[in-house]
Amino acid sequence: MAIHPTAIVSPKAELDSSVEVGPYAVIEDGVRLGARTRVGAHAYLARGTSLGEDNEVHVGAVLGHEPQDLRFRCGTRSYLRVGNRNVFREYCTVHRGTEPESATVIGDDCYLMAGSHVGHNCVLGNHVILCNCALLAGYVQVGDRAFISGGVVIHQFMRVGRLAMLSGNARVSMDVPPFVIAAERNEVHAINQVGLKRAGVKGEAVREIKALFRLFYRSGLTTSEALAQARGFCTSEAAEFLEFVRNSPNGLCPPARRGAG
Repeated sequence: MAIHPTAIVSPKAELDSSVEVGPYAVIEDGVRLGARTRVGAHAYLARGTSLGEDNEVHVGAVLGHEPQDLRFRCGTRSYLRVGNRNVFREYCTVHRGTEPESATVIGDDCYLMAGSHVGHNCVLGNHVILCNCALLAGYVQVGDRAFISGGVVIHQFMRVGRLAMLSGNARVSMDVPPFVIAAERNEVHAINQVGLKRAGVKGEAVREIKALFRLFYRSGLTTSEALAQARGFCTSEAAEFLEFVRNSPNGLCPPARRGAG
């Protein structure tokens, strides 16, 4: 184990023997760090935080600190649970849960760029990318392989589907379905064709995603009307899209305004 002499590591923290900790980093009671995890200079890992294997925590990142929530009570035991092979770049912040025994959860292979923020009780899937200064309020859910560009802000309790892409500086206060590109304020513009290709989605699945996009975003039908007409789809991707729509508690982002880019 390589711990810089200026780092402050609680004797009650659990660190694998292969963990590296840089200068002036702080690791509080009860933190758990898996094999080959590296913690950079001036990073701060607060109590209730656990990271799996092969994670990277860069300069000044703050993980598992108290949530920015007026309902939070000092001394509440809550958690930040992180999987494997995630990267937390400079000065990003991820807060732990608000309610007792609740958690913020991040899956595997996520990449959080400099200055990004994940609020309390968020749930991020696998391979999620948050670009610089993207901000997620509390209780946001983000599906696998979603791409959230720089400066995006997402309102609390919103949901972002798998392989969705949010363009730079988008403002989101409604749910973003899987496989689409959202931009501006709650506008769905197109299918995320590049993301689908990179994820290996092709053939009939892509054709059905395009058909669903036309039905929900180009037909002029309401969501309820489009759901009533969504028959005959057979791929798992189509089923995923329709399930997301049926279970959306916040309403879906509507089509882009006429003339929008």
